[in-house]
Amino acid sequence: MIIEDYRGVFIMNYLDNRVELNDSYNYMHARGVNNFPYFVGIQSLSEIATKDDRVCVFNILGSESRSVTPISHDFSGGNIVFGTMPGRSGGILKTSTGGIKVYNNILEALDSGHRFNTAVVYVPPSGVKDSVIEAVRINPELKKIFIITEKVPVRDTRIIRQFCQWAGIDVFGANCLGVADAHNKVRIGGALGGSSPEESLIPGSVAIFSNSGNFTTTIAVYLSTAGWGSTVSISSGKDLYIHFAAPEFVNAFHNDTRSKAAVMYIEPGGYYEKNLVFKKPVVACIVGRWKEKLTRPCGHAGAVTGTGDSAVAKEKWLMEKFEVEGIYTPETPHFSAKGAVVTNISHIPQALTEVMKLNDTEPDFEPKGNLSLKCWFQNTQGIELPTELQNKVVEAVSPYNEQIETLNKQVGITFPRQSLKDASGASRMDPKDQISRIHNVSILKAATKSFEENLFLSLIREYPDESSSELLNIILNSHVNLHNTSQLIASQAARDAGNSPNTSLSAALAIIGPNSVKKDRKATQAFIDLFGLSYLNDPADINYDFQSQLERASEDSLQNILLTSTPCDQADNMLKALGVREVDSIFIRFLKALAEVSKAQVPVWSVHAAITCHLAWSSLRRKRLTINTIINMPWHFKLFGTMIGATVDADQHTKNQFCNIDNTELINKWSFTETTGLSFLGRKPNSNELFSFSLLLGLLTTNGPGTISAQGAKGAVSADGPEIQKRVQINKAYLGFLSHSGYVHGGNGFEAISFLIEQFDDKNLKDPSDPNHSIDLNQMATDYANWYKQYKTKSKTDGVSYWKIPCINHPVFKGKEINFDPREVFVNNLLKENNDYNIFHEFYHKLVHALHKIGVSNNVYCVNIDAVIAVTLLKTLWKPFKDGQFTHSKLETTAFTTFLLGRMIGTAAEIEDHTNRGRNMDTRTPASKCSYTG
Repeated sequence: MIIEDYRGVFIMNYLDNRVELNDSYNYMHARGVNNFPYFVGIQSLSEIATKDDRVCVFNILGSESRSVTPISHDFSGGNIVFGTMPGRSGGILKTSTGGIKVYNNILEALDSGHRFNTAVVYVPPSGVKDSVIEAVRINPELKKIFIITEKVPVRDTRIIRQFCQWAGIDVFGANCLGVADAHNKVRIGGALGGSSPEESLIPGSVAIFSNSGNFTTTIAVYLSTAGWGSTVSISSGKDLYIHFAAPEFVNAFHNDTRSKAAVMYIEPGGYYEKNLVFKKPVVACIVGRWKEKLTRPCGHAGAVTGTGDSAVAKEKWLMEKFEVEGIYTPETPHFSAKGAVVTNISHIPQALTEVMKLNDTEPDFEPKGNLSLKCWFQNTQGIELPTELQNKVVEAVSPYNEQIETLNKQVGITFPRQSLKDASGASRMDPKDQISRIHNVSILKAATKSFEENLFLSLIREYPDESSSELLNIILNSHVNLHNTSQLIASQAARDAGNSPNTSLSAALAIIGPNSVKKDRKATQAFIDLFGLSYLNDPADINYDFQSQLERASEDSLQNILLTSTPCDQADNMLKALGVREVDSIFIRFLKALAEVSKAQVPVWSVHAAITCHLAWSSLRRKRLTINTIINMPWHFKLFGTMIGATVDADQHTKNQFCNIDNTELINKWSFTETTGLSFLGRKPNSNELFSFSLLLGLLTTNGPGTISAQGAKGAVSADGPEIQKRVQINKAYLGFLSHSGYVHGGNGFEAISFLIEQFDDKNLKDPSDPNHSIDLNQMATDYANWYKQYKTKSKTDGVSYWKIPCINHPVFKGKEINFDPREVFVNNLLKENNDYNIFHEFYHKLVHALHKIGVSNNVYCVNIDAVIAVTLLKTLWKPFKDGQFTHSKLETTAFTTFLLGRMIGTAAEIEDHTNRGRNMDTRTPASKCSYTG
């Protein structure tokens, strides 16, 4: 029985086993179906993707197909007849060209009257074989199959190969992005050209064949820069089996009259290219030399070097065919009329142009740009780059230029939500050196910065410039005087009741609820609404024209948010302070102009908002902050100032003065660090005292997200989503930090200070900073070490616990003959550089050596960072203490308060990080991790 249709040969061979495999091959070959020793139906590239092709898409509603198929359908003029998806019959995949019907299977679709000759397979790997079998068995009109799926099992690929060979069907893939014909304007399977295929699929004379799907599109775009368009683009895939491979492509390329040249992107693995014979010019880009030593698949399953099929081997094959002696580069242009070999994809356009010149062929059209680096937008995060690293920003091609224009106007960032249990996006501690960091700034660096600079860092994630520091000092100092406020009454009442510093401070901060800063936050939002879609990058740019914002604010109700009809002395004082400090701001200028146009007054809340926006604007424009953070910032600033004000007694707050210093002087001239020192000492600190305060507060900034104080703050602001964020109360988070803080935090409390007072109280020490004292520290240390050895021995003999000397023998740094805390070493060296002597610090160093010398310890204990905090504070307060201005109790209170103020910096960072990044209740401990000990 003679079967004229070769599909009949397949059916008889597969189902009835009536014809031998070789007979089917011989029969098809004898019929002249192709010139290969196996079946190849497509003899010209013009047949690969035509307007007559009718397409069925398997798994059409899958995640990849849902985004790609509508674009292909619309670009091709509606060539997809239907799709299949088990259990989704009756569904519709919407496209601009019209909906694509979905059926359970092919048979159901055929019974409904549909016909197709091309199948696209998006089915998961395990189902690809059965899907192909179904299509081949049921549809005798099937001609082409495109398998997009990757990781198809090799055994299944063999069966697919045999099936489709016997049935006379061309297969593309697997693990490919399909094909596209720029002349026919047809794309089948995959995503060649992305979401805008017309931008890269430009009609021309160059055929593209690529083992890489994404590079298929990239090559087309690169060619357009030299004036070359494409005929057909084929993403072959790079599995172990490439069905429509290089030999099939070259044959079809030769028979396509539209294609004058070809570009082939080739990866290691396989011998598809070894015996090719070219009749037209070709540029071959061969990549993957780095894979030569690999023995397993990397990237594409077939991109594995074996014996003799490496990238270097393929370079040699193609160079021999093109009769060239080397790789083409602009510096060493090896090429001939037959072609060229490149290893850099960017060299393809130039190489092709050179080759085609020898063939008397000009490009298809005028070049579309070039391949030089073109920055459509840039964000240096404020880093000043050398001239040679600065790239000029050019306008992007349409429609990207419109999108980038809108993007460049927008401010702020949105962080992804994540669990922050024992984690943070603001702080961390290195487990090796025990050095903490806040926003990637080491506390050692923070120790060299002022208090206000570190507060700025906590919220804005970088340090301020000089003008921003001045603005920050104005707004912070404006909140310190609490005269005639409920905050002051509450904190004083708590203090009089004998409460600890954190409790009295909590009483003050509890009153600063959302209503107390409602107008400040609303005004801040108004500024963002006005300037958020502008091109304002630098708020200090006094040449910026805010006329459009001024007109808009005058036309709508924004002026009612930003202005008032009542004069405000506090606002006037802050505006005058800007002049005294010689700082300028577009936001302040805008406020004044709006007030002049509207014949109204500038209120204090709008000045707060304007300063806040100025401080944060650059970071917002560089998308380092969220809009939510900048709206919260006036709240933080008021809490910062209140913390300082509430540390001193109520009688130090009068209408016009704080600690006997005029309010206007504080706002006009003082730094916030100086004001903080004033609250401690009752007078303006000198330069050495300022350095000591800054050092202390910087070192205390954070101990990482695992600290109790950080957990208390984070747990108070669990917020996931904008609606919950609106209910977050910033002051409650500070209360969480304060309520979780105790006297032993940081080891810098009264215990260490008390130890040092006991050692030096009878030594007639006048000035701890004077290195020319007459005290024999070596003898002091030896005497104490001898006493301590006897005390420790007796305690062990009696079986009782013994008191340990504070601030030494940190367990992290055990194990060496001489131990040291790298943080303490850094600070000690810093003090020496500043000629800042501290007798208490020196005594600690003498003591650890004496303890080792007489045998209390086997090695020299380290003096840890907590000792630095204790000795620095005691040195600053020693004279007031000896003069009777400070009691032991006040020293204890001051030490604890110092810790709270330093840790306030890290707390602010944790609050904003968790508010914007954390999930609801993500800091709690699961019940499974809790235990009952009663």
